[in-house]
Formats: sequence, C-alpha cells, structure tokens
Amino acid sequence: MRTAILAAAIGLAASAAAAEDFKFASFFAPTHPYVTGAFEPFAKMVGEKSGGDLTVTIYNGGELGPGPAEQYTRVLDGVAELGVSLAGYTASTFPLTLVAELPGVINAETGTRDIWNNIELFQPEYRRAILVSLWSSAPNVLYTRDKAVRSPDDIKGMKIRVPSRNTGLLVEAWGATPVSMPVSEIYNSLQTGVIDGAMIDTTATRAFRLGEVANYLTVGMDTTNSPFFILANRQAFNGLSESDQAALLEAGKEASILANETQLKVAADGVTAFAELEGHELIELTAEEAAAFNAAAAEVTAQVVAETGGSAQAIVDALKH
Repeated sequence: MRTAILAAAIGLAASAAAAEDFKFASFFAPTHPYVTGAFEPFAKMVGEKSGGDLTVTIYNGGELGPGPAEQYTRVLDGVAELGVSLAGYTASTFPLTLVAELPGVINAETGTRDIWNNIELFQPEYRRAILVSLWSSAPNVLYTRDKAVRSPDDIKGMKIRVPSRNTGLLVEAWGATPVSMPVSEIYNSLQTGVIDGAMIDTTATRAFRLGEVANYLTVGMDTTNSPFFILANRQAFNGLSESDQAALLEAGKEASILANETQLKVAADGVTAFAELEGHELIELTAEEAAAFNAAAAEVTAQVVAETGGSAQAIVDALKH
C-alpha cells in the first residue's frame, strides 16, 4: 500500500515538473477591460486545453519591462514567451496585417472573424514569432482638447497623435500633423499641449482617462482601426509538444474573438460616457460632413494597398463587405 502511494506521489511530482509555464507580457494596467475580458480567459483556456501541461502567467502593467512597442522585442528575446502589442508599433514588420487597419477595409463588428477566416493571407509575415491571436479594434476616432472638429478645415495645422504609419497618412490627408506616440503618453501630452488631439478608439475615454483632458470627440468618418496581436517566442513554442502547441493556438483564436467583443462593448460605453461629461461635446458627423473626410480616407487606402503590393489587394478583397 505504502509503495503504491509513493509511486502515485512520484507520478504526480513528475507530472507537475513536466508542466511548462509561459510568461505573458502585457503593458495594460491590471484594471484594463482586456485583462478580465480576454487575457485571463485565454490563460484559463490554455490550461484546460493542454490538460494542465501548459500554463500562462500574466504580467500586467509592464512588469516585465515598460513600453507598448517594446513588448514585441521582449517576445523575440525570450524575456517573455508571450506578449501583446499593436502591429502598428512595428509597422515595417507587419505591412500585410496593417492593410486590415485601413479605412473602409474592415467591418468593426465582423472584422476579427473575417481575419481568422483568411488568416493564411497574414501568416507569411510572422516568421520571427508565432502568431497566437489577432483581432481588429473599434475605429480610431478624434479626441481634441481645445477645438471642435467638424471638417478637414477645422483640423488643419493641428498636432494629432497617431498609433501607426497608416493613421499618420490619414491625418496628413486631412491636413493635420501626425505625431507617433504610444498610448501611455497621450494623457500627459494632451494635458500639456504637446499635442492638440489624438486618434484612438473610444475605450480611451475611461481606460486611459482621456475624458479628463479632451473636451471634444469627433466620430462618424471612415477611419483606421488598430489591429492587436498576441505573439509567442518561436523557440519556446517549438519546444512544446504538438498537443500543447495546438492548445495554445486554439485558445489564442478564441481569445481574439473575446478581445474584439470586449473592446467593442467598452468603446460603445466610452462614447456614451464622453457625451455625459459636463462641458464636453460629442460631435457625430452627418453624412454630408463626413464626405470630405471619407474622400481623403479612400485615397489613403488606395495608396497604401498599391505601395504594399503582394497580397495586399487580396486581403482587401477578402475583408471588405
């Protein structure tokens, strides 16, 4: 009996020793909706789908190193086995992925599912790291501090934060000056007048407290979104068993849908919250007012698709409804 118990204990110890833990680097604060809406469910799914062979430990708020843009490098260097970031922060590496952020290409409600139905079109540029999750965001809209924007004439000459090169091209087409800046710097830069406004989705009203430093919010024009991804270190991934690799990828695909759904809900709440702030104005463009913005946006999309070449047009054709 004692021998049987000892053997069972040894077996359990061996099983525990064989379990692998992947560190997940996130620049988001622990209170961000993505954490409870997508990242924690992702970690739970990995554990369940792998039968406990693979676990994920989330390090929020830049615990493994600060900076949204730097998370990609941390995955490549093996500081973390997993990391979340935006493709736009390393734009030159992911031109095909960023076709999906262009104005008029993706439907906010169905875009993430459309991406996964055509994921083979994006895979060629994920050579240095493994693509685990990829999702589209709510549209980037315009927060401004001191000036209401209802036409491209209103935005001319303003300094506007952008999350990616393509959004910068859009802002330039509208007559403003784009300023590349990670999301963590927007609040202080807007508060101090370093920038006049910011292009970002409306989760920022609460998640990044932009309702405190912006007095106007303009919505209703064709604009970009910001694709997010979760990547895995290729060497660490290749070290997993085939079943654990499958568990990670299955959980990642499901987490993509959860992340998109979470963001769309919080973004809708962000519009309502902004409109309810005293002394603030939500500007919902009419079709006539949006037309000038949209004409410039269409030119930017055509320009970027032509410059990107390769399968860029195939991505547009696959994603556009």
